Formats: sequence, structure tokens, C-alpha cells
Amino acid sequence: MTAPLDHKQALAQLAPDHRATLQFRSDAKGLRHLSLYLGALLCCALWVGLRLPYWALVLLPLGILWAFLFTLSHECTHDTPFATRWLNRLIGHACALPLLLPFTWFRAFHMAHHKFTNDPENDPELADGPRPDTWRAYIIYLSGWGYWRGMAMGLVKNAFGPLNAAYVPQRQHIKIRSEARVLLALYALVLLSLLVSPLIFWVWILPSLIGQPFLRAYLLAEHGHCPPVANMLENSRTTFTNRMVQFLAWNMPYHAEHHAFPNVPFHQLPNLHRALKPHLQNTSDGYSDFHRKYRSDLR
Repeated sequence: MTAPLDHKQALAQLAPDHRATLQFRSDAKGLRHLSLYLGALLCCALWVGLRLPYWALVLLPLGILWAFLFTLSHECTHDTPFATRWLNRLIGHACALPLLLPFTWFRAFHMAHHKFTNDPENDPELADGPRPDTWRAYIIYLSGWGYWRGMAMGLVKNAFGPLNAAYVPQRQHIKIRSEARVLLALYALVLLSLLVSPLIFWVWILPSLIGQPFLRAYLLAEHGHCPPVANMLENSRTTFTNRMVQFLAWNMPYHAEHHAFPNVPFHQLPNLHRALKPHLQNTSDGYSDFHRKYRSDLR
């Protein structure tokens, strides 16, 4: 059997016209996907806000939709969901408010993650330590506590503290600081609004807390238990899943493919997967399968 190629070797085998097709961006495809996503989010938010029958049961899908805006923000850091660059940036910034995730800062953070994927010394995703390896750390991670705490502390630091992260360019300091201060001001208004009406609590805050563990479970599969090597088809995992999860995550369960060729937009990732499938070295047959195996190694 022929040994699998690393991501550079595998991509080098693609014909130039195939590579060009894979990198084709489309405003129409991006806006269609976004419209369907936001339509589902709006329907769920109205259902909860208007207290329609069984509204409490809708808190879960609403929360998942809020949480998985992260995958759209992530895609926008690469300028790939839309062909128009300003549209990518606009949507990325719009995702910042519901996620506590300032887009300019996140873009710098995420580019460093791609450059140093799974490198324990340089990958900013591992700056606070390795991925959970005990039951206690695993449960805390899935709860979303680390995310909300980290984002809140990061916003305050970006707004008023030193911007000393190695991955943050000096030229972005003013923009990052201004962005954090604007977001903090908006969150202050949100808190004040709760004195008038609890609506935002029911349609955004509580669902987001409920939905975040599902995003954490999804994200852990991207690199959890993958080795700290340079080969993107080995240090990242592709998870085979259903169409609903693919839709929510903008096809990012094809994560090894995304890391191998980040310029490929979400709607072309299934095509890239077909080309790289023989060389994938970390895959899971669904998220339940991944977490079952992951938990077997917890202390």
C-alpha cells in the first residue's frame, strides 16, 4: 500500500485548473448559506421571544445556532465565505457581539493557529495549556466556562491592558483596542436593557450558555489527540457527520482539508475532501465516536 502523502505533497499533485476551481469564492453561495442560517436563528428567536407553544424546547436549537456563529466568524477570518472582501469583514465583525469574540483580534489569533497548528510552544490555542486530559478538565471545557471567562478577560485586556501577544501585529493595536472598547460599551447597554426587559436574557444570553457546550464538543474534535507535527493532514482531524452539522459549521468538519488549503471556501471543501481523502491520517466516524475514544484516555 502506498504511504499517504503530507499536505504539501498531496496539494502539489492537484492540477492547476483544479486548484483554481477549488479557490473560487462566490457571494451568491455565501449569501444563500447565510440567509438560511440567519432565517433559522430568527425563527427560533421569535419562537422564544413570543413564547409560542413549547418555547422552552426551542432554547436548545436557538443556543446552538448562536454558538455556531463562531464557525462563520472563523470562515470570515480567511475571507473565503464571500467573494467580496468587505462583506467577509462586515459579517465577521457582526459575529463579534453575540460571541464576545472581537474579529480583528480573532483574525490575528487564528492566523497564528494555522501557522503553528498543535505546536505546544506557539499555537495560541494551547497558550493556556494542553487540551483536557482529565475528567475534570474535560467537563469544565465542555461547559464553556473557559471560553466565556477567557473572552471576557481578553476583552478587558485588549481594551485597557498591554497588547503583548506575539501574534498581534503592532499596526493592529489601535484597532484592536478600539474594537474591544466598543464591544464593552455595547455589553454595558445590554446589561442596562435587562433592567427594562428580560427579553435579551431569554433570546440570547441563556440560549448561548446552553448552546456553547455543543460548540466545545465540536471544536475539541478538530485537533484533540492529534500529534504536534507539521503535516496538516495529520495534526488536524476530519469528522464524518450529517448534513445538519455540516450546515451549522459551514463544512468545517472537513477540518484537515481546511488546514491543508485554507484558501478553499466552505462550498468547495467537499471537493477538496475527495482529492485528499486517501491521505487523511486522523478521522472520526461522527462526534460521538470521537468523544467515546477521547474519554477512554482521560484520567
